[in-house]
Amino acid sequence: MKTLKLALMGFGNCGRAFAEMLMQKQPDIIERYNTEVLVSVITTRSRGNLVNPGGINLARALEELKEKGRFKSDVSSKGAQEIIETEDYDVLVEMTPLNIFTAEPATTYIRTAFARGRHVISANKGPVAWHYRELRNEAQDKGLCFFHETVVMDGAPVFNLVENTLKLAKVTEISGILNSTTNFILEELARGCKYDDIISRGREMGFIEEDSAMDIEGYDAAGKITALANVLMDADLTPEMVDRKGIEDITIEDIRQADARGKVIKLICRCALENGKAKAYVRPEEIDKADLLASINSTTSIVSITTDLMKKTSIVEHEPEIEQTAYGVFGDVLRVIENE
Repeated sequence: MKTLKLALMGFGNCGRAFAEMLMQKQPDIIERYNTEVLVSVITTRSRGNLVNPGGINLARALEELKEKGRFKSDVSSKGAQEIIETEDYDVLVEMTPLNIFTAEPATTYIRTAFARGRHVISANKGPVAWHYRELRNEAQDKGLCFFHETVVMDGAPVFNLVENTLKLAKVTEISGILNSTTNFILEELARGCKYDDIISRGREMGFIEEDSAMDIEGYDAAGKITALANVLMDADLTPEMVDRKGIEDITIEDIRQADARGKVIKLICRCALENGKAKAYVRPEEIDKADLLASINSTTSIVSITTDLMKKTSIVEHEPEIEQTAYGVFGDVLRVIENE
């Protein structure tokens, strides 16, 4: 039986949900792929770093975090970068917090893994938004996997759809509602809820961060449309090249006036070819209530992909939980096994 060792960089909600999923599905992986997937490294910002070449006891690690707030067993004194440079793993699973302005330290972690001949799975849109072409080319040159299904719409198979199903179809436009936080806020404003109450409730529900400006001002959406354009259209864009406008200036009165015209306001992302060059924007738009986009409510997201051969195809992800994000990582692990 083969063994595949993972290094989990980051062990927040997604990382822990992935660990639970891996433990649950390990017998199925062994049966189908004749491969045992072990986690040999876990790094965190403040709860300790774990190293065990023979495989970390995931159940124990999760229990220690739950009871003590820190790891107690297999703890390493090395920092994250040193661990990536020296420890034993086959696949780097990069799940560190997003920095949409620098894509660091995630990009450095990925480059370090590639330099050691290791495959990479990224759940971080930063490197894909800022350095995708370079990272893709390095992986291809070295015969390594670089998978990143989770960076847009959690585990929904957006990149897999184009790569594996829409073969030889050229993507000419990508559009959709990619930031569920702003979608939720606009919907609640339309119901007459106060802005501060909406933000507080969203934080209690766990999908609005303490610093909500990344969502509200369109940075997250810009990162997502850039990542999509880079992978699906080979656009070689960066987030700063996106014409970005968030919902920070949208008022209840704006929403009421749109409603009187039979429309709703949504934060729309779009990238299309103009004279052969990819142009992207993020901005609030009035959408006719009969349009499919108008029905995308709460924390649901949608992406529409237009190609020369299949025209327009849409994927809707309905109110995802953290398990959907974890599944994106899990699916990429299976893809690595299939490509080994």
